[in-house]
Amino acid sequence: MKRLLPARANWSVALLGIAALALGAVGAAGAPLPDRDPTAALRGRFASLADRLEHSTFQQRLLLESAESPHGLQGDVWAVVDYPVATVATMVTSTARWCDALILHLNVKYCRPASHGTAPALSVAIGRKYDQPLNDAFRLDLDCRVVAAGADYVVVELASPKGPFGTTAYRITLESIALAPGRSFVHLRYSYQFGFEARLAMDAYLATSGSGKVGFTRIDVSGDARPRYIGGMRGVVERNTMRYFLAIDAYLATLAVPPAQRLELSLDRWYAATERYPRQLHEVDRATYLAMKHHEYQRQQTPQ
Repeated sequence: MKRLLPARANWSVALLGIAALALGAVGAAGAPLPDRDPTAALRGRFASLADRLEHSTFQQRLLLESAESPHGLQGDVWAVVDYPVATVATMVTSTARWCDALILHLNVKYCRPASHGTAPALSVAIGRKYDQPLNDAFRLDLDCRVVAAGADYVVVELASPKGPFGTTAYRITLESIALAPGRSFVHLRYSYQFGFEARLAMDAYLATSGSGKVGFTRIDVSGDARPRYIGGMRGVVERNTMRYFLAIDAYLATLAVPPAQRLELSLDRWYAATERYPRQLHEVDRATYLAMKHHEYQRQQTPQ
């Protein structure tokens, strides 16, 4: 898959972002993985990645991978976080807390808990990196399902069968297991499928406002003086996957403080975290980001 969005292309790259952080529940093309013990599988993955996590080139114990198939894309973040798994579960099993985390993302314009029948869901709007009316944003409903939960693990999936420009099978899944006391291993996967219409939209995005942007995977050849990074749609997936992980991580850090302080703290933490990777993630200055997010947070307190 190689390119992203047209007329609404200056923002729609993110819309391919929100509905697809699928982790343990789908493969590269969105097909379900075989049933497995959620704890044992993730512990095995942690054991296989432990050395790479300790020597990560990121500024924390974190790895990011991406994959592209003829009709789909996915990004994966694997990270050790300094929160107990119970804290992770407190966030990901609550639709209200999902919204408080997702709104930190630059392109998430609105998020409120909703329902499909008796099932919990999220009503989300994705838009440009600047402030905009909700009527100009793309609206997306994500079903929220607790796949598995226990004393030392949790798996939650957000999913939408359809998206804009022919994109389908959005998945946002987060799974986590307990490590040492006060520490957890988290896996976040972001994936979706696309057809002809979506491919044209992606091509338009990458030929215009998305040109020159890169992801995190290095593609240096021997002798390169400067690091070179993957571009195209894998670059898009990697940037969005990282932004969503940093939003979740920033919000988790606020759960220990009084609710009235969480918004300001989480906004500060998300912006500072993204600025550690300016080549990939810098879009606006801090004042612009904070002003926009304060407006959007107030707007989402009322159903729109």
